Amino acid sequence: MKPVPPATSLRRAPVQRRSAERLTRILDACADLLDEVGYDALSTRAVAQRASVPIGSVYRFFGNKRQMADALAQRNLERYTVRVGERLRQAGEDGGWRTAMDVVLDEYLEMKRTAPGFSLVDFGNQIPVGARAEPNHRVADRLTELLSGYLDREPDEDLRRVFLIAVETADTLVHLAFRVAPEGDQRIIDEAREMLRAYLARVLD
Repeated sequence: MKPVPPATSLRRAPVQRRSAERLTRILDACADLLDEVGYDALSTRAVAQRASVPIGSVYRFFGNKRQMADALAQRNLERYTVRVGERLRQAGEDGGWRTAMDVVLDEYLEMKRTAPGFSLVDFGNQIPVGARAEPNHRVADRLTELLSGYLDREPDEDLRRVFLIAVETADTLVHLAFRVAPEGDQRIIDEAREMLRAYLARVLD
């Protein structure tokens, strides 16, 4: 079970600060428009207009809207990883894997509720933006790297398999919760949390 390589959706990586800021505006505009019009109605021209950049600037980074949405999903994963890491540092190590699990799940729920475009793209695992399997493997890879030291465990294949199972389970149940209710059905979320705790207690305690 080898780690999945990072997604590479950019035609050209920004080098100068001005170029990086332009890319940020493009992805921000893409996220806002996904919420407003959905993926099917999304267009590179509309993104360029919303971001106040020439259409050529969009095509400098992306060949089409699929690549743009994939890049947004990758940015979501980067931001999610940073936020989880910050919260774990604030929490300290006293809570062990239970604290880590709550942080991982709570940050995911927060992004589902507040991050523009996240409901359609999240980490790239929703059709038609991307296939489900590969992004969940990337999330599991990131969590293995991030949490192995926190849990004082080797980041080996066994730990990665544990996180992959947990990620797949949480992904399925959280998506169900948000299909049932716009802000996520709390009863389903509570059941998901209990299922994850039961599984992780068996393999991590």
